[in-house]
Amino acid sequence: MRTDTRAPAAVGAAFVMWLVAVGAGVFETTLVVATGQAGGGAAVGVTVRAVVFLAAILVALRMRAGRRWARWTLALGLGVLGTLSLVVDPLLWLLDGNSLTHVLAGSGPADLAFGASRVLHVVAVLSACVLMFLPSANRYFRRRPVPVSAT
Repeated sequence: MRTDTRAPAAVGAAFVMWLVAVGAGVFETTLVVATGQAGGGAAVGVTVRAVVFLAAILVALRMRAGRRWARWTLALGLGVLGTLSLVVDPLLWLLDGNSLTHVLAGSGPADLAFGASRVLHVVAVLSACVLMFLPSANRYFRRRPVPVSAT
């Protein structure tokens, strides 16, 4: 019977990347609210984001513990859908003929901080997804759960 249930380094690093992604999301939300860019639905938006952030942390904890469903929930829910929600608007903006150089030249400190955080956010999510599916992680998620002993 297998006694070593520790997560491999790749899974631990994926967990850290999910925490970095959540931290970046919290920072972005705080920045938008603090700069007054949140608009009239700020309370609802902040509440929804807080629920998503909390759920992400709880699911990431289950992923680190070796739960397959948690790995797939993170990969599909945040890795695919979450990433799309982060990049669709900027991509559409660029495809509409706007210039990144022009917008950077006119950006203030809050805009630049938000942009840097968004890049970190996306990189953390994509890194976490890759790490969760490395060979060592795949072996970890394929293992049979070890029963908890009563002793």
